[in-house]
Amino acid sequence: MLFERYQPIVFRHVLSQTGQTDLSHDIVQETFLRIWIHRSSLKPDLPFMAFALRISGNLARDAFRHRRTRERLERSIPPPALSEGDDPAEALQLTMLEERLTTIINEHLPERCRTIFLLSRVEEKTHREIADLLGLSVKTVENQIHHALKLIRRKIRTHRE
Repeated sequence: MLFERYQPIVFRHVLSQTGQTDLSHDIVQETFLRIWIHRSSLKPDLPFMAFALRISGNLARDAFRHRRTRERLERSIPPPALSEGDDPAEALQLTMLEERLTTIINEHLPERCRTIFLLSRVEEKTHREIADLLGLSVKTVENQIHHALKLIRRKIRTHRE
């Protein structure tokens, strides 16, 4: 009965404060919910309308405070930047480059050079580990990696032109 009688008045009051219909409906609903929850503490000798308007006014102020805080936080968060893979053209170029590198490594590097290069770059072994594994000197491993990189760069440059 109280809701039906006072809701339109409380709603107009809240709407005049917020200027937003949906927010005003939410605040009015919350106002009457709080009144219902605390109904045992209502004092019949005090005006109900003043009590309802005070609760709704406090809720409206809280909503504005929360909105200002949210807006301030939203302004402080930088917009998301594109990460690797977000740009389809860039992802395609990266895939094509990876395919080209695989082809160069598999088709143009001599077997020992390819093995040393893959141990170094794919399996991330040190020059010393590769030398010990293959029974070579560290200098031979370094030379083979240098040779592989030089050939790969040349083939990629040739492919671009």
